[in-house]
Amino acid sequence: MNRGPERAYLVAVETADHDNMWSAEDSISELGTLAHTAGATVVGRMIQRLPHPDQVTYVGKGRAQELKDLEKQLDFELVLCDDELSPNQQRGLEQLLEARVVDRTALILDIFAQHAHTREGRLQVELAQLEYRLPRLTGHGIGLSRQAGGSRSAGSSGTGGAIGVRGPGETKLELDRRRIRRRISELKEEIEEVRAQRSLHRRQRTAQAIPVVAVVGYTNAGKSTLFNALTSSEVLAENKLFATLDPITRHTVLPGNQEALLTDTVGFIQKLPTKLIAAFRATLEEVIEADLLLEVVDVSHENAIEQSETVNDILTELDATNKPRVTALNKIDLLDEPSELDISLYPNAVPVSAIRESGLDELRAKIAEVLANNMETIQVMIPFTRGQLIELFHRRGHVEHEQHEHEGVFIAGRIPSSLHDFYKPYARILS
Repeated sequence: MNRGPERAYLVAVETADHDNMWSAEDSISELGTLAHTAGATVVGRMIQRLPHPDQVTYVGKGRAQELKDLEKQLDFELVLCDDELSPNQQRGLEQLLEARVVDRTALILDIFAQHAHTREGRLQVELAQLEYRLPRLTGHGIGLSRQAGGSRSAGSSGTGGAIGVRGPGETKLELDRRRIRRRISELKEEIEEVRAQRSLHRRQRTAQAIPVVAVVGYTNAGKSTLFNALTSSEVLAENKLFATLDPITRHTVLPGNQEALLTDTVGFIQKLPTKLIAAFRATLEEVIEADLLLEVVDVSHENAIEQSETVNDILTELDATNKPRVTALNKIDLLDEPSELDISLYPNAVPVSAIRESGLDELRAKIAEVLANNMETIQVMIPFTRGQLIELFHRRGHVEHEQHEHEGVFIAGRIPSSLHDFYKPYARILS
């Protein structure tokens, strides 16, 4: 009998050498939001400060026993830990408790499984889940049968199961290591095909000299809402973590009729599993190959700076921190004094409210300006008979000055280097 949402208890360990910008309290609060997104009801939380997590039970023996007592009092069926557990730690807790034990990594993977609606997304999530589960499958039949239990609906994905076991499906937990490794190899081959297709699409965009702007940011910062406002699209935008999983690209027009392509990407989060970053390489290459990054920061959030630092850390891991960047300081409508916002903390920052569509003209202008700074400066005199080149300059480049003269149209501005040969015959010496 399904008794509704799973009841979850949250557990975190803060180590003595804790050097993370995030406090344990903030991190476990975010874990609670993840639990809610996955469909659970949080019934309590515990933070223990230790020199290092216990190798057997994650928390110390005393707190582990306290968990066992609380399990009877609060009647929870799920323990969510705020770090990635080793197989030994997970088994140690599950042997002590009746509740299933799910770590932060498995929880994030579960949410991704719920939100993966395209073939590409499902492939990437399944790969990450199988690589995560492989070391946890061998010789632990009791633990596996408990992980495979549950009948709660997984929502729109159409696959039943409890939190932490969605995606590849319960039957895959019974596969031996050889079959799982074979499936992992198959998934990697299929994802490589997706990667090749994406690479082809990017080359086609490059040939058209249309700059690509990748929208990045912490999950739930309002990326999809801003993306919709800038492109007049209707991408799903919910007040939940990871509401958008699969990348979406749309056309937009910047000041001066300059064209650009905006790509909405998956939101980042602290402690984002390395396996997930690796599995989503094909998707995240949209960030790596972009001409400009549009970072969206929720300035109304109390951890806005920490969230932005987390985004920077992940961009560093992707080797994408050297890219030109514009920062949209979103949700200023939620600030008591928007005029007091310090925009100097972020590169090329523009305060906006995506939901109210305020500040968008300024943001478009800033995007156009930063894109232009990374183009080639040129002055040309284009004959009236080559009107298509005048139009192309407006659509692909950045016009700074335009003047109609007897022999044609004089334009000073910037163009992508890929268009240089088109305009070389009409170039004027820069003065």
